[in-house]
Amino acid sequence: MTTGPTIREALRSELTRAMKSRDSVRVSACRSAMSLLDNASAVPLDESRHRAGAVEQSAVGVGAADGARRELTEDQLRRLVADEIVTLRAEADTLRALDGAAGSARADEVYAQAEVLAEVLAQTNDVTR
Repeated sequence: MTTGPTIREALRSELTRAMKSRDSVRVSACRSAMSLLDNASAVPLDESRHRAGAVEQSAVGVGAADGARRELTEDQLRRLVADEIVTLRAEADTLRALDGAAGSARADEVYAQAEVLAEVLAQTNDVTR
C-alpha cells in the first residue's frame, strides 16, 4: 500500500501551485493551514525564564533563542486541518445567513478555502467530507 504525502508536504505543494497560478483563495487557505499547524506545535513560554535583559546576555546565533516544538503526529495534524474545514464551513454558513451581498461574497470565499483544504486533506489518504 502506498501512502500519500504528509499534510505539510501536501500544503506546501498546493501553496506553490497556487502561487504560480496566482490563486489568492488557495494561497490564503494553504498559508492559514500551515500557520495553524505551526502554532499548534508551539510550546507555551515559561514566563519566569524569559525576561528581557541586557543585550550582552542575549542568545547569539541563528536559532539560539528558539524554543523546542511539540512533535505532533500526522493524524493529529490531519485532525487539526479537518477541524479547520468544519470551522470554515460553519463560518461560511454564518456569513450567508447575514443575507447581504458582501456577506454572500465573503461566504463564497470562505467556503472555497474550506474546499481547498478538503482537497489537500484527501491527498493525504484521509477521508473527511
